Amino acid sequence: MKKRNKKKMADINYLDLIPEKNSSLKWHTDLKERVILEVENTGIMNKIAQNLFNKPRFTKVHLDANGSFIWPLIDGKRTVADIAVLVKEQFGEAAEPLYPRIIKYFQIVESYHFIRFVNMPEK
Repeated sequence: MKKRNKKKMADINYLDLIPEKNSSLKWHTDLKERVILEVENTGIMNKIAQNLFNKPRFTKVHLDANGSFIWPLIDGKRTVADIAVLVKEQFGEAAEPLYPRIIKYFQIVESYHFIRFVNMPEK
């Protein structure tokens, strides 16, 4: 059954997908213009850890230069391919290999539920 799911995921053309930010996720930029995502640690185990071990309520995720450039471009209207063109214009040869890197970026941020794809076909 896992092989079938991998096959379906391989059939998805990520360049045609439209990413949209998680509306409950807070973010800001630092002095170096790098994006910092603030992820709230929710759930009963996190509450216990926060109370007993003084764990923070929010985890801060610092994006690199490429991620910081891409994050504000995610608006629920542009496709991954549209964003890739803008990344290529901004970073030139430093963005290469462009498409595998940008697809992996979107797969990772989706796996952490930082974004969702508006037009993702049913799995």
